[in-house]
Amino acid sequence: MGKNKLAKFAQMQDYPHVFQYPFARISQESFPLKGRWRGDFFGNDHPIILELGCGRGEYTVGLARLRPEANFIGIDIKGARMWAGATESQLEGLSNVAFLRTEIELLEHFFAPGEVNEIWITFPDPQMKKVTKRLTGTRFVERYAQLLAPSGCIHLKTDSSFLYTYTRAMLELNHQPIDLITEDLYASELQHQVPEIQTYYERQWLSRGLTIKYIRFSPSIPAAGLQEPEIEIEPDSYRSYSRSRRVQ
Repeated sequence: MGKNKLAKFAQMQDYPHVFQYPFARISQESFPLKGRWRGDFFGNDHPIILELGCGRGEYTVGLARLRPEANFIGIDIKGARMWAGATESQLEGLSNVAFLRTEIELLEHFFAPGEVNEIWITFPDPQMKKVTKRLTGTRFVERYAQLLAPSGCIHLKTDSSFLYTYTRAMLELNHQPIDLITEDLYASELQHQVPEIQTYYERQWLSRGLTIKYIRFSPSIPAAGLQEPEIEIEPDSYRSYSRSRRVQ
């Protein structure tokens, strides 16, 4: 690991709003704020909203600025990238922001059932070959549903046609309520219902002619669990996270 990354990790150790709990640590000790985020950390009873795979934290910080009446937690395992949003929110004195460095697979160790009101998934890797790692796959959505309040919802914002098509098919197969959906956010009326925040990567996608897809849905998991759709989906012709051409 480079010295720059180590320096960022060390700096974040002193941030009161950053919690670093990779698997090695959470397997040894329980997380003290589980079920107690509102009272013990934020000091209010406002809604809790997560951004999964938050990267640099641009969306987390942007949402916190727009909605001071809610609490926002950015989650990612890559602390060197998270440092940017953590530092920015620290310098601005945003009291409704926190960051959690951990694996998304471990969410149930950090939040109690019903403690979360919304989940944002912004421009994730579509994981075209590994459905079990897909953040809108059945494995993850079932976990999210356990943590969401009864009126909770999930937002997906993506440049990936593959991930959009997969997510829509999965939701329709399992009769999951879709609140809002569009294949081209900025050409639709829905753009006024979605926060006007554009991350570094989203600006890249737009500048290269890609449309932004958006889905908001409210999961309701049947007793038998969710089923995976058995459909063939044309893969994206590029890698969503680096824009390099995919070998066909």
